[in-house]
Amino acid sequence: MMADFLTSTHRAKWIFSPQDLKEKYKAANQRARQALEKYGATRMEVDIDGSWSYPEPQPDAKEIVEKHSRPKPLKTEEEQLLRTFYEFKIQDVCDAFKFPRKIQATALIYFKRFYLQWSVMEHHPKDIMLTCIYAACKAEENHVSAEELGKAIEQDHQMILNNEMIVLQSLGFDLIVYAPYRALDGFVNVMEEFIEANDDQLQTLKDVHEIAKVESDKIMLTDAPLLFPPGQLALAALYRANEVHGLLDFERYVGSLLSRQHDTHSISELTVSMNAIISLVSKLVTLTAADMKHVDRKLKLCRDPSSHDKSKKRKHRSKESSSEMHA
Repeated sequence: MMADFLTSTHRAKWIFSPQDLKEKYKAANQRARQALEKYGATRMEVDIDGSWSYPEPQPDAKEIVEKHSRPKPLKTEEEQLLRTFYEFKIQDVCDAFKFPRKIQATALIYFKRFYLQWSVMEHHPKDIMLTCIYAACKAEENHVSAEELGKAIEQDHQMILNNEMIVLQSLGFDLIVYAPYRALDGFVNVMEEFIEANDDQLQTLKDVHEIAKVESDKIMLTDAPLLFPPGQLALAALYRANEVHGLLDFERYVGSLLSRQHDTHSISELTVSMNAIISLVSKLVTLTAADMKHVDRKLKLCRDPSSHDKSKKRKHRSKESSSEMHA
């Protein structure tokens, strides 16, 4: 497994430094801002062959801009909030379908990689979320039809099919990804050698393994999969789980792992990485639809500024209807 990762496109192309990652998000955000200036909207039209275009400015677009200030683009921090919100949604959908963790992790990594190329202002994360799940199911040979996926959450399945090619193109067709779960299983097997083989210890080891899986799920919602290899993600999850139960001396355990694998990393280097991963998880916040209301409204205006007037007209009509009902 490790040899496969060492020679993989995942390692060669999709692990970044924190600064490089920041620059990629910034560049995508900047392009969307420029589109808003040029076209008056950021929403992209996508064809099933993967081609895309910004919508032509509508005849009344100038009038809308004159009546109202130009919509404010999302800040990079607001984009991150939206991405995180929909990453939680990916886990919810995968749980609803009872997909294995590997599919969930693959969909999340596809989603993260896609938004290194694009802004949420250009491609709505709700659409890309579903397309990434659909693509992950194909890649992991657990096929679910677009119709079934769309129907389950009341979305048009044609949108999933339309976005499939642009998602694959944005991933560079690098569809084989490495999640922490397989490495975690291997580390737990080695851990068994460090404990007494009695029923209590073995049960505790099972508990540690389950907690580590949950910790891995949390790690997958952060930027950590774009910054660290899957083995280090798994070790960080296992470290957190071992802290709960105090099953063994984790430093001695890591030292043994390094000697077995002839790894060039030192224990101190791995500790720094694990602490950085754990720090990212500690900053993770579960967001609700209410939390996202303001950001979602800004996103809607960026993608379709005329929605401001449409919304006002709907409210006006609603008031008229209410008056008529009370007349």
